[in-house]
Amino acid sequence: MSSLGLEHEPVPEQAQAASGAWSVLVAYALVVAATQMLWLTFAPIDTDAGRDFGVSKATIGWLANVFPLLYVLLALPAGLALDRWFRSSLLAGAGLTAAGALIRIVSPTFAWAMAGQLVVAVAQPLVLGALTKTATGYLPPRERTTGIALASGAQFFGAIVALVMGPALEGKHALGPLLPIQAALACAVFVVLALTLRRAPTDAGPPAGVGIAELRAVWAIEQTRTLAWLAFVGIGVFVATATYLQPILKPYHVSSTTAGLMLAVMLIAGTAGCGITPPLVARAGAERRYLIVTALWVCAAMALLAAFHATAAADFVVIGSLGFVLLAALPVILELTERRMGASGGVATS
Repeated sequence: MSSLGLEHEPVPEQAQAASGAWSVLVAYALVVAATQMLWLTFAPIDTDAGRDFGVSKATIGWLANVFPLLYVLLALPAGLALDRWFRSSLLAGAGLTAAGALIRIVSPTFAWAMAGQLVVAVAQPLVLGALTKTATGYLPPRERTTGIALASGAQFFGAIVALVMGPALEGKHALGPLLPIQAALACAVFVVLALTLRRAPTDAGPPAGVGIAELRAVWAIEQTRTLAWLAFVGIGVFVATATYLQPILKPYHVSSTTAGLMLAVMLIAGTAGCGITPPLVARAGAERRYLIVTALWVCAAMALLAAFHATAAADFVVIGSLGFVLLAALPVILELTERRMGASGGVATS
């Protein structure tokens, strides 16, 4: 068989197993995208949503603000739950995401919208905390970087969907079919994940410790602390840029529409970066060098945005390149986390 060049042909059972493993990753990525879509539902239509609900634009902002606030509070408990009861905890997160989307369509009022957002915000740490454990559990080591990149890119894809879907589906005097369509999508991806998660992980690893002892053990690793600080800065830069890009550029006569297009370019470039960059970096063993380059480029891009505005086209280039480089750093960080932490990946990722 070796002389015929057939030694590397996968047997049908192996090919089927690989296909089944990737089906779990794809279903999980769809749930990740759904959580981000629901998070940012009202962001591109905050003025109109405020009119429809009879509240101020600032009040509408809280429909998104509750997500990072609850994430900070619930991330570590969610990570502990994922390390202890992975499939049931992830499925609970997907189910709560679908439930929150359904709650939002009970009545076209701000109170019901907030109730739904709160439920999805509780679910988000259970979903996003599984970014590394899903790849670790279902994919062979050589494919985990690609799996993590896919799930990470799904976050930004979901944000793009929200930015496009809101203005496209909102009615002239109401939210129109926006919330029901998003609820249908959230329920559909929950069902898909539930079906694929019937498959047990092929590499569950040894059981993780539970509680304060696990948290201390994870934080005691120097690499964990370093990556956490890098993520702290990187995510902070991304959120700040996405939130305040228009006020930053307003003195240079950049309209809110143009600033919104720049943000869309940043997200699209970041999604592409998540798909292209991490596998190349992993194959070259250049993760640490890439993170250093990312930090340097973030500093340079912020300086350019602050001091130089020759043309709007130049700002588009800076913002797009910032998204491509910076957002791709997240799966690189997560891949390093997965490689080191194993069974405690839920806590480490969170």
